[in-house]
Amino acid sequence: MPESAAKPTLLDRAWRNLRLAWRGIAGTAYDETTASLRPDLPDDDLERVRSQIRACLGAHGNEVSARAQAAALARAYLALDAGGRERFLILLAGDFDIDRGGVDAAIRDYRRAEGEAARRRAEQALRGALEAARVRLLTRFNGLPEGVKFLVDMRAELIEWSRDKPPLAALEQDLKALLVSWFDIGFLEMRRITWDSPASLLEKLVSYEAVHAITSWRDLKNRLDPDRRFFAFFHPAMPDEPLIFVEVALVNGLADNIQALLDERAPVQDPEGADTAIFYSISSAQKGLAGISFGDFLIKRVVDRLADEFKGLKTFATLSPIPGLRKWLEEAGAEPELLTPPEREALAVALGGGEELPPLATLLDAPDWHRDGALAQAMKDPLMRLSARYIIREKRADGRARDPVTHFHLTNGARVERINWLADTSPKGLRQSAGLMVNYLYRLKDIDANNQAYRERGEVAVSSAMRALAQG
Repeated sequence: MPESAAKPTLLDRAWRNLRLAWRGIAGTAYDETTASLRPDLPDDDLERVRSQIRACLGAHGNEVSARAQAAALARAYLALDAGGRERFLILLAGDFDIDRGGVDAAIRDYRRAEGEAARRRAEQALRGALEAARVRLLTRFNGLPEGVKFLVDMRAELIEWSRDKPPLAALEQDLKALLVSWFDIGFLEMRRITWDSPASLLEKLVSYEAVHAITSWRDLKNRLDPDRRFFAFFHPAMPDEPLIFVEVALVNGLADNIQALLDERAPVQDPEGADTAIFYSISSAQKGLAGISFGDFLIKRVVDRLADEFKGLKTFATLSPIPGLRKWLEEAGAEPELLTPPEREALAVALGGGEELPPLATLLDAPDWHRDGALAQAMKDPLMRLSARYIIREKRADGRARDPVTHFHLTNGARVERINWLADTSPKGLRQSAGLMVNYLYRLKDIDANNQAYRERGEVAVSSAMRALAQG
């Protein structure tokens, strides 16, 4: 793909456009206070930012001035380097937290309040005291043109930095709470993406694809052919930025190999003759919206739309990776009963004998193991069995399925239908999933019951073949 499709370039371009868009709003507030800030935001510059934030938050009754100061601060933030932006956010998190003295005073006033009117005023004052001052600044940022996208990108960095800097965690949660309210599913619009969509949007899809990399414009066009569908969610405040998108192939029967499904040389089929819709890629496009779920709503809407458009579609399923499988196999490798005696014997024969059989994870590290016919055949039974066990039985401490993709589809009401052998032999597919992929089946009449059973009791809907495989 062209170098311009790289994600950092897209982000830099977006931020440059934001700075230009806010220049007129910021006016002299930017020129006088923050234009000369150095990129790394040293201490003396940090003090100027602190003063500017206080001025912005203190501009009660003068919304024009407050908006200009917010735009100046946002422009300054975008002009900083990563270290400077981190220092900016640490300042915002620490110096503009909740005023705990004010909270204590509001609690005392609430307890002393007599009469309905006084109690209501005290409740309102207490709610105000419990809101950190930084939340008001974030809300002012939201009021700027493209302010929502600015905050989404800000949270993407906060998520990363807050892992080892606890003071940023509360700010990240404040921002997440705001985004959750702004990104209610009722505000979202689902659109079909086609080859005739704007080139700028297609470029973003190439950059944001997270499951199966789009390697060329020809590859992208193949995914947009008449026997394919590409849908995305958009928000009114970010009309040119996809939030999440799903790629669908209209085929006959359950697909069992991603390379075959994405083969650019394969003939285009008549979608009217398809009986199965295969969801083969679901990608979140905005890192700053992590933890805010849209995927379940997107899948249900796509299923409804496809079922309405193509009356011949009887089956809706996925062809999904198992991204946590290899890691689990490495952790489970010390278990004495990981392999059955027949499996150990078959592997020993395939390896030409030897006193000690290497761990399964070590065998998977060997280059091109899947091209060695005898070894691959000996690996098939244990890997299929263990992957079924991993998907169906392995849980996190909170009862969720350990594999994130499995959890996603079970939460959406799918059934674990089938595991496919060597279904993805790309380097990524072998590295994460040992080349295996799963079909999760969406039966419209069972979705709600499956969803409820999993959410409330941790029960996994699974086909009889998969259940037998896990018990083998």
